[in-house]
Amino acid sequence: MTTAPTATPLQKRIKRHVIGRKRQFFAATAPGLEPICQAELTSLLPPGTPMTIVEGGVEFKGRLHDCYRADLNLRTAGRVLMRIASFHSANFQQLERNLIAIPWELFLRPGAMTRIHVTSRHSRLYHKNAVAGRVQASIAYRFAQNGSSGKSTPDGTVTQQIFVRLCANHFALSIDSSGDLLHKRGIKPCLARAPLRETLAAAALMLAGYTGSETIVDPMCGSGTFSIEAALIAQNIPPGWFRDFAFMQWPSFQPERWKHLKQEAEKNIVRLNTPFIFASDRDDRAVRDLEDSVAQHGLSGIIAVSTRDFFDLAPQELTIRPGLVTLNPPFGRRLGSQRTSDALFLSVCDRLKKEYKGWKVALIAPNPHFAEMVPFRLTTHLLPHGGLKVALLTGRIP
Repeated sequence: MTTAPTATPLQKRIKRHVIGRKRQFFAATAPGLEPICQAELTSLLPPGTPMTIVEGGVEFKGRLHDCYRADLNLRTAGRVLMRIASFHSANFQQLERNLIAIPWELFLRPGAMTRIHVTSRHSRLYHKNAVAGRVQASIAYRFAQNGSSGKSTPDGTVTQQIFVRLCANHFALSIDSSGDLLHKRGIKPCLARAPLRETLAAAALMLAGYTGSETIVDPMCGSGTFSIEAALIAQNIPPGWFRDFAFMQWPSFQPERWKHLKQEAEKNIVRLNTPFIFASDRDDRAVRDLEDSVAQHGLSGIIAVSTRDFFDLAPQELTIRPGLVTLNPPFGRRLGSQRTSDALFLSVCDRLKKEYKGWKVALIAPNPHFAEMVPFRLTTHLLPHGGLKVALLTGRIP
């Protein structure tokens, strides 16, 4: 008969303070996507979970496994942070005193590589590098006091990120649970020109009313972001299914809890073997890369990929029922001149009006004034894309 190993004092503290209590989390989103992210969280977390929309994301309170669930399932969030500490410091002496009091050993493993991100507004402690240096020093001090050499880490490739938000001498410190930004689904190894972030594509599909059952035609697919996001939604595959997260290297990580969450999610995955997402592009290389990614991740049963030019493609060749057409044409500063962009946009609209009668549309335009050029009524949503404000145009083509 074997007995379970006795928990160390540190393990007991981790269980009591990190695993066993509710903590404050922040799901960061691109500006404008906060309400969509809140709707995702509402459907994902237990009823009554406290949450608030704030600038740049959604704050919510929950247990550690709620953080796991958010990282695995959120389609429109960029990262999920867990609040570590908050306090006031008007000078560096106060700051050092408060930092040393933070029990870093509850949140970081000995020797873990760390990167400190500091933002400062309306504070006397505006020197970001000085603040970051003191945070690093407090981590080293804390581990030295606990008898750790800090020279070993289970995975030297993982960098834990600490975010320090300073406003009017109020400090808020958080640790990033995600690692790579969440738009990196772990599916696409290559980027086509003018890439669309997966989080934005997912939001666009939601705003266009995509339910996961309609036919999708993605006739300027590039790297296939719209098609892959649609396939994940249609098959109930969590967006984080194919990747790892930074929380897996936390001292509080619960492998069995994580395994259980993934097993529960897997029960809801529906593998489809009849393609109703049609991705095409005139770029042969982009099409080949997409075909490889789709095959490697078990998505070829639902996504059909081909080399076609949008202006030569009639949707009736693919399906007899109208569905949703998604388009992110190569506009403006990203791939061409303003004149070229205007001409391309008008040509796209003419083609849509002629060939896609009765179809829903999700069309990315470089700025809101393009909406005035559309020969039918669409709804305009302003969204961030590549440092620009672009217009997502949604509606139904008459």
